Amino acid sequence: MFGLAETLRQNHDNDTPGRRLSRDAAILAASLPRLVLEARRVAMTVAHGLHGRRRAGTGENFWQFRRFTDGEPANRVDWRRSARDQHLYVREQEWEAAHTVWIWPDRSASMEFVSNLARETKRDRGLVLAFALAEIMVRGGERVGIPGVMRPSASRAIIERMADAILADTIGKTSDLPPKAPVSRLSEVVILSDCLVPIETFRDEVKSLAVSGSRGHVLQINDPIEETFPYRGRVEFEELEEGLTITAGRAETWRDDYVARLAAHRAALRQECDVRGWSFGLHRTDQPLAGAILALHQRMGPGSRDLARETVRR
Repeated sequence: MFGLAETLRQNHDNDTPGRRLSRDAAILAASLPRLVLEARRVAMTVAHGLHGRRRAGTGENFWQFRRFTDGEPANRVDWRRSARDQHLYVREQEWEAAHTVWIWPDRSASMEFVSNLARETKRDRGLVLAFALAEIMVRGGERVGIPGVMRPSASRAIIERMADAILADTIGKTSDLPPKAPVSRLSEVVILSDCLVPIETFRDEVKSLAVSGSRGHVLQINDPIEETFPYRGRVEFEELEEGLTITAGRAETWRDDYVARLAAHRAALRQECDVRGWSFGLHRTDQPLAGAILALHQRMGPGSRDLARETVRR
């Protein structure tokens, strides 16, 4: 299934692919400062009262030193650290939650659509969600990366790093889904996209990312007009990925078929996620950002993976 968007020509009929990419890059560069500020505002709102998932446990990476307590096995003492002062210390490892959160904000052509029912494009909404989520994850002790674009980082300037990496990236400008690559079992993948791709493409992508047992979360982002299809009369639609157009003589007669196809596609997306224990959610660009972040963060909490798998078994 491919997205249809109402044609907004604006004298770009003769654009070549290269010229269009250059124009889109310039638009993105101009809008990033606003998106970064919005992401920080949302992150501060949501982060209040949330707690990070980083804690002591049987992990692989060093987390912290703590004082040795009576009754613990002596072999847990870190003698090198303890030799520095008069106390005994234990070297704690990080709990085996997701050591890295890979966030993919879809920036393909279909994400540039915005109707008069929303204030921003799907692309801008996806970027703000990605930045805000990254800020919250880093505050909670996680590392954040962008598949194929930016290596994982726990920098306090994570939003700026992501913005710089996205500006320099060429892959994500045309790809709906992240590049196929092995993902650690201890990682989580977050895909922020309108998911307007053939279900076979989506299935192959999720299968590739989940093969190691990593957790995943898909948030489908839609403009409200894509949900309701309120068009009437003669309307020309453009498929933004390839620039193809189609004209409806009486657009209202297409509504029932469109809504049915959208529902069927969404059900197939959800099924592919369920099979692999991934979560699937929906977000419209006219809805509050904070609610989407809170819901996504809740699905990423400890134990959600086991709950998802139990649901699948049932």
